[in-house]
Amino acid sequence: MILAISYLFLQQYWWIIISVLASFLVFLLFVQGGQTMIFSLGKSESERTMIVNSIGRKWEFTFTTLVTFGGAFFASFPLFYSTSFGGAYWVWMIILFCFIIQAVAFEFRSKPSNFLGKRTYDIFLFVNGALAPLLLGTAVGTFFTGSMFLVSDMNLSAWQTPWHGLEAVLNIQNLSLGLAVLFLSRVLGIMYLINNIEHDSLVTNARRRLKLNSILFLVFFLFFVIRLMFIDGFAYNMETGQVFMEAHKYLHNLLQMPVNSLILLTGVGLVLWGLYISLFRNSVKGVWFSGAGTVLAVFALFILAGFNGTSYYPSVFDLQSSLTIQNSSSSFYTLKTMAIVSIMVPFVFAYIWYAWKSIDTKKITESEMKGDAHVY
Repeated sequence: MILAISYLFLQQYWWIIISVLASFLVFLLFVQGGQTMIFSLGKSESERTMIVNSIGRKWEFTFTTLVTFGGAFFASFPLFYSTSFGGAYWVWMIILFCFIIQAVAFEFRSKPSNFLGKRTYDIFLFVNGALAPLLLGTAVGTFFTGSMFLVSDMNLSAWQTPWHGLEAVLNIQNLSLGLAVLFLSRVLGIMYLINNIEHDSLVTNARRRLKLNSILFLVFFLFFVIRLMFIDGFAYNMETGQVFMEAHKYLHNLLQMPVNSLILLTGVGLVLWGLYISLFRNSVKGVWFSGAGTVLAVFALFILAGFNGTSYYPSVFDLQSSLTIQNSSSSFYTLKTMAIVSIMVPFVFAYIWYAWKSIDTKKITESEMKGDAHVY
């Protein structure tokens, strides 16, 4: 049966896979959010060690998902990979550097004879936690606002500014999404620490920090979404491939794809419910509601950017260089072969769930940090 499916179906199928991976990646950025709380929540060396070990046991899930997301994008939409990673390389290099120093910090923070000292590695973790979500969110913002690049008839791309991606931070729409992702990661990180650490004063302090970060997240997220409904969008004719500007394109996408709009509203509702029970009911389970909501909302935003005749990576330098899921994908044979391999994805998620449950059999305690053979 898979042999009879259309090329367009495979292209849309792989955009859905990319969207799923992106949505789980944003949820897993709670690790980065937790890292930014090391100094503000950790009032003593013992408390900072509990925070680092709580989130440290999950950092590899985030890194692996990021690599899988990048690999899937490369395999299914190689023209995006060559255009963005080859042109906006300063942004991607900074993100890569952030994850390198994160890995180094977790590896060497508590090693004997650590000549840099724990505080240095804690600063590394803070830098990763602040910059990675901010830049990833800003980069995704360009899916809606566009970038300065040119793609030739031979599919050779050239970036048209000397800033090579850093100019995206100067766009208020991009920056608002970057800040929304940053504060969302902090919100999820705080809620995860509340769920995972057994320490009264630290948890009490975390709930106080949660309120301000929740407000900041909502301000930047609502600004991004509301403004998105009123800006012109990058549409294309699915028959001819011609790209053109359409007023209120993303609002039209919301109205014309009601199922996706329902997914977005459900996701936002779950995020808000998680915040409510964490702030006003002293629940420790808010991270799971807000986490599930994050996955749904991010998935819906990616569908909004790529489906319904929308260019997911538009060029503001040359409109016809804009990338769509139809003009930037791999060949039919490649997508079909990968579709068969993707059947294994549910088993991978099942393994991640099993490993997660095995790691979190009990909460982090102060006494455990003093007696555990492996402490970050």
